[in-house]
Amino acid sequence: MQTIHPAAPAAIAALAPLLGDRLSTSEALRDQHGANEAHYPPAPPDAVAFPETTEEVAAILRECHAHGCPVTAQGAGSALEGHHLAVQGGITLSLSRMDRILAVHPEDMDAVVQPGVTRSRLNEELRATGLMFPVDPGADASLGGMAATRASGTTAVRYGTMRDNVLALEVVLADGRIIRTGSRARKSSAGYDLTRLMIGSEGTLGIITEMTLRLHGQPEAVSAATCRFASVADAVDCVIATIQSGLAVARIELLDEMMVRGFNAYQNSDLPEAPHLFVEFHGTPAGVGEQAQAFGELAGEYGASAIRWTDRAEECRELWRMRHQAHYATGALDPGKRTLATDVCVPISRLAEAVTHAQDLARELRLTSTIVGHVGDGNFHCGLRVDPNDADEVVRVHRFTAALAETALRLGGTVTGEHGVGLGKIAHMAEEHGQAVAVMRSLKTALDPKGILNPGKMLPADDEG
Repeated sequence: MQTIHPAAPAAIAALAPLLGDRLSTSEALRDQHGANEAHYPPAPPDAVAFPETTEEVAAILRECHAHGCPVTAQGAGSALEGHHLAVQGGITLSLSRMDRILAVHPEDMDAVVQPGVTRSRLNEELRATGLMFPVDPGADASLGGMAATRASGTTAVRYGTMRDNVLALEVVLADGRIIRTGSRARKSSAGYDLTRLMIGSEGTLGIITEMTLRLHGQPEAVSAATCRFASVADAVDCVIATIQSGLAVARIELLDEMMVRGFNAYQNSDLPEAPHLFVEFHGTPAGVGEQAQAFGELAGEYGASAIRWTDRAEECRELWRMRHQAHYATGALDPGKRTLATDVCVPISRLAEAVTHAQDLARELRLTSTIVGHVGDGNFHCGLRVDPNDADEVVRVHRFTAALAETALRLGGTVTGEHGVGLGKIAHMAEEHGQAVAVMRSLKTALDPKGILNPGKMLPADDEG
């Protein structure tokens, strides 16, 4: 096998006695772990390791640190910015076998899990307790990957993001040291907040091997609705009014007319091709009823029509299953191309301006683009269809993403509210963070002096900002 990184052969030889057949250099496994859901080219590692314990992760990192071999952690591989791709070769650390739910403490409303546990499996285990883990990015992602990328999703407007729902971590550092951050206590004033430092670090500062998660009560009643609007601006103005009115909405999602067209093509849904909001309320039956009535009245003021409500659990689940297929529904438009997915987040008062600008920009650049977003917290996503072999279209797509990022920053927002930096947003880090990038780079150097953890991600090179 021709290796990608020069340090890989020595590291693989050193790890073979430890892992046996759980260290693979087979082409099929390497290709599987070098693939991605987005538009990035394949990036197979030199080998794939399957640790089962924190101690094994530590031993792998000690050897890789000694040899200077890159290590890229991978969970479910559902990230959209190439976070899990071993772009410099080395070892991909698959955490799929570290999938145990270690403890559930119903009385304290927390759970302790390994990183390979998926959010759906945790919620299945929690069903009988009356508790749930609410963070829902759509894909059935691993909880370790969700923490590493500071995931959020459709329920963030009510329950917060991973940043708000992780109490403590066990982390293996680049040289194999094992540290614990945080505790099961709900607050602390002791020392630096290393838990928040690791959440969203995308595997560049350490490998998460255990998490203590905050749980929430399952709602007694749920009510969901779809409604359509004459324009995206009307729908977004309705969202802003909903949030500012104090309605305790659990989910509020925007779909533009192109996204609706994608759903109709992909799932044979029959929604009119117009901007829609999908909303959901959680609470007691009486409370949910009052909230639904108040939202219906408010939405009517912004021209909402065809409001369809349901409180049947299966119909609510089906609605969000459809919403979570947005990436694939976008793929039903312009068949034969790939989807470049990007996201930004702005203050909610500037949301209508940002969304309508994105639509105008796509039309100006002659691009097929869908918009869908967790607009209750100012975050929206654009899915752009692109033919990688069409040089002109590739240029236009990158003009779009650069202009959208610039607009988000001009409006007081961020170049990514959910996808993370990975490969795709590195170019905007200096523009958003200025001199703080140098501070981030100092932290990276302190914790990973040889630069072996997920190299090529998150931070621009020294000469780029």
